[in-house]
Amino acid sequence: MELQDYIRILRRNWIMIVALSLIGLAGGAGFSVLSKPVYTSKTQLFVATQNSGSVQDLQTGNTFITARVSSYVVTATTPTVLQPVIDTLGLDVTSQQLASSIKASSDLKTVLITISVSDNSPVQSAAIAHAVATSLITAVDTLEKPTDGGVSPVKLSVVTPATAPTQPSSPNLKINLALGLVIGLALGIAAALLRTTLDTRVRSESDLRRFTEAPVLGGIAFEQDALKNPLLNEISGHSQRSESFRQLRTNLHFAQITNNSKTFLLTSSLPGEGKSTTATNLALAMAEAGQRVALIDADLRRPMVAKYLGLEGSAGLTTALVGDANIKDLLQPWGVHDLHVLTSGVIPPNPSELLGSEAMSTLIQRLEEHFDAIVIDAPPLLPVTDAAVLAQKVGGVIVVVGCHTAKQPEVTKAMATLQLIDANVLGVVLNRIPVKGADAYAYSYYGYSANMETERQKQSKPSNSTTNVEGSLEPPEDDFDKLLRGAETRASRRG
Repeated sequence: MELQDYIRILRRNWIMIVALSLIGLAGGAGFSVLSKPVYTSKTQLFVATQNSGSVQDLQTGNTFITARVSSYVVTATTPTVLQPVIDTLGLDVTSQQLASSIKASSDLKTVLITISVSDNSPVQSAAIAHAVATSLITAVDTLEKPTDGGVSPVKLSVVTPATAPTQPSSPNLKINLALGLVIGLALGIAAALLRTTLDTRVRSESDLRRFTEAPVLGGIAFEQDALKNPLLNEISGHSQRSESFRQLRTNLHFAQITNNSKTFLLTSSLPGEGKSTTATNLALAMAEAGQRVALIDADLRRPMVAKYLGLEGSAGLTTALVGDANIKDLLQPWGVHDLHVLTSGVIPPNPSELLGSEAMSTLIQRLEEHFDAIVIDAPPLLPVTDAAVLAQKVGGVIVVVGCHTAKQPEVTKAMATLQLIDANVLGVVLNRIPVKGADAYAYSYYGYSANMETERQKQSKPSNSTTNVEGSLEPPEDDFDKLLRGAETRASRRG
């Protein structure tokens, strides 16, 4: 992954990272509060020779002392030194237990020995440090004394007496807070990387490009208002979501340059990715651009187009396929543009057979003769075979992928299904892309502002008096040919 991918991961999971960092910070503070304070007292001893001979004797003595100092450091924590300390102070510990709280050290370049004693009591730590220094002086004098009864050549002297500390050496609040913060931050970043690795949901275009080479025709921005008003005509024409569909309409125009077919099939891998609203709004955007558009609800399992547009759905596609009515009597005009809708009709027991029939092919061919574009809302690919059957009869297939809903294995399997039947996949549409955050779909609109949006909503009025409460016009004329001729006349005038 590139640096931008890691930055995106951090932005996606910043809440979890901050939460774990705060937990680590709180853990460091809690540890500092709950831990018993420990006080450390130090004392230093100077090691020297007791003979005062020539310079050569002094140099020899210094070499001897330097070699001996490391041995004295080890001796400071032996029972020989510590047992007298225990007896003198009346401590209720063993020499091994006392040794665990004592640290003796020396600098290789000096003859100084430093003894540090840690204890829960500052007075006790100072007393033990003083007693250990005194006991070490006695022990070294005894160990270094010649066997013939002479004077020891080595002398230890206290140069820094032990004093009772005023501040505890541990716990160190600042260090514990910093350590807790670092540990929490590290855990947060690790959890974010692990979550990203295990999460197969498609969140952005970069996620989609990792497993498919299909072009991305566009991204539909998600707005909270779309949950209540899913259609373009019910929201401002200058919103990000409206511009998303206009951009999709433009990209789709270039994607079909090498294909003379006018029919587009919209499907998805699984239900709930927004294919029906995408198909409906794409048809509205095309009609808004002056095209004659036919919208067909071919989802004979869960039809939604009639519900969105407020049209009669009991007679439609299935009615035409079984020959119970003519297509000219089933198309319903909608809105002020040249948009005509063919609802699903009665849900049949054999949707796949109807969609794969010759009657369906004939219906598409007939509509292509009179309309500039036909948009078909098809069922999802994975649960049923309806979309796969229908994909072979259309000029191009558009796969809708719902961000934060679709998963990589599902989209991969859906694309493989279309490739297996040799369908013409025009591209992918990312739906419900957030407008803020790490996965935001960037837009910049000239002249758009929230104030303009509010003013337009205040001034908006019904387009004409013939529109009914659901937004549909009066029923179409009986003469289907007259309807088409009128649409063609309007198109020629605009041209």
